[in-house]
Amino acid sequence: MAERVQAFADLLQSTRIYAVTDDALPLRRLLDVVDELLEAGIRLFQYREKIASDRDRVNNARVLIERVHKRGGLMIVNDRVDIALASGADGAHLGQDDLPLAVGRAMLGPDLLLGASASFLPEIPEAIAAGIDYLGFGAVFPTDTKQDAEYAGLDLLEEACRAASVPVVGIGGITRDRAPSVLERGVDGVAVVSALFRAVDPGAAARELLRTVESRV
Repeated sequence: MAERVQAFADLLQSTRIYAVTDDALPLRRLLDVVDELLEAGIRLFQYREKIASDRDRVNNARVLIERVHKRGGLMIVNDRVDIALASGADGAHLGQDDLPLAVGRAMLGPDLLLGASASFLPEIPEAIAAGIDYLGFGAVFPTDTKQDAEYAGLDLLEEACRAASVPVVGIGGITRDRAPSVLERGVDGVAVVSALFRAVDPGAAARELLRTVESRV
């Protein structure tokens, strides 16, 4: 198993939380929040940016990656394999409308992480065959950060966990109160956006979420 794949699995097992950045935040605020989350103990991050120019995406990702790596964490780039490669990220996460997964796998090579989004069970075998390292399944609940997300729900999430041979992360509308019900369905971790990046006190929110998921291990 590639070093980064093992590191991702280990961090997911130990923290159960995968923080996905909010592109509604200005860069200064984003950096401050990431610092607070790192201080609280979050170690897995996905850089999600759909607004900025490619130049800014690369530069911003590099700054974030440096911070995360200093704390022993991993940073994965959403949607864009080229941005992931240019910025020195640990991998890329691709959705159904992004590059074909097999192409993404070929571009990243065997040493970088490849994650995939899915909302339906038939999407899972194809994604695994393409060489993904983990699966993001959802939306588990309705979410404001991705209003066009296809709703999956908890029952389908549980089936996805049984069907997948790679780690599964639940995503979509997950809060501290909802996290236990998601973990009970067999996921390896929960991906969180608003509950962390839009919290009044992100550090406190992260510590509370970590305590909640630790009680479910």
